[in-house]
Amino acid sequence: MQVLTKINILKIKKILQNKGYKIYKNQKTIPKTFENFFYITIVGIFFIGIFYITPLIIDFSKKKFNKNEIVLNNSSINFNRVLEGKEIQNNRNLKEDDEVDFKDLFTDVFEFDINEQDTVRLSASTLNQLFIDENYNLKDIRKNKLVKPIAIDLLPSEIKSIENTRKKKELFIQIVLPLILEENKKIKLERKTLFSILNKNSNSEAEKNWLKSKFKQYGVVNRDLPTLKIRMDEIPVSLAIAQAAKETGWGTSRFAQEGNALFGQWTYTGEGIKPAKSEKNENHKVMKFKILKASVRAYQRNLNTHKSYREFRKVRAIQRDVLGDLNSLELVNYLDKYAETGNEYIKILKKIIEQNKLTDFDDAKILPNSKKEKSLI
Repeated sequence: MQVLTKINILKIKKILQNKGYKIYKNQKTIPKTFENFFYITIVGIFFIGIFYITPLIIDFSKKKFNKNEIVLNNSSINFNRVLEGKEIQNNRNLKEDDEVDFKDLFTDVFEFDINEQDTVRLSASTLNQLFIDENYNLKDIRKNKLVKPIAIDLLPSEIKSIENTRKKKELFIQIVLPLILEENKKIKLERKTLFSILNKNSNSEAEKNWLKSKFKQYGVVNRDLPTLKIRMDEIPVSLAIAQAAKETGWGTSRFAQEGNALFGQWTYTGEGIKPAKSEKNENHKVMKFKILKASVRAYQRNLNTHKSYREFRKVRAIQRDVLGDLNSLELVNYLDKYAETGNEYIKILKKIIEQNKLTDFDDAKILPNSKKEKSLI
């Protein structure tokens, strides 16, 4: 039967070939399930690629075609006039929907406008004993990274007469460290609030008003959120300490002692301290503050808003996005315009940071003043 079947098949094949038909062997086909799986995989990869690439294209187009205009201080003169409570010179060249009110940039600095009678200048020996009683020392801070919120309003006069350089530096750092950390914490909490607001689909009236006040405080017009996020950020602790040390001679300068000026900010008009060696044709003075903390806040606002430090802020934003943490030894390279000596000033700051191991304090945290504040950090 099998032979007969084979013959019949061969005859049929021969007959068909004679009539012009081509005969092929039956090939194995891919099962339908595998074919469906193949097509589904291809389609899935296609859509995943679309969802991945689309945000990149949108982000690129925004950066390329939607040019965000960064609004900056009118000038250093306006900065100083505002700190003195005087009228400012409006910038008539601003082509914005709403002109920046430069006074809003430093409104919160005037929160420290207290009577001198309310401040107490403690002696160096009293401060040392206070720190001992509070178990507040730099060795422990370098290890456990926790700082007690001890706010000192004025520098001790005796710091100038401390002959031991190491002890002088330690006392100075102990005084300014909590002040710097406190201001950084304030910015950190505000930044946290900002991102919380931005992540919501809709905002309350109170949140909108808060956002509006921050646009003013950081000199941002047209509600430019990318600019606000770049400006509203902390200053590395090691960098702030180094600049304060350089500008005050570790707390011994006349400007620091008489005017609580930790960062040597200049003013060309109004109240200030005239440098002793300045020329007759030089009319700048060093700005005075009622307490040390006001000087720290004004310094941070200056770096966060002034046009001279635009590159500083850009690099800081990159570090924040890529690394998460800030690198003071890298950021210091963009402060050449802070002093007339330029690059030499940068070298000095780096030396101060490295020799005194100030980066140990960059990740230090100031202890909260209340349970509510603790829950926010």
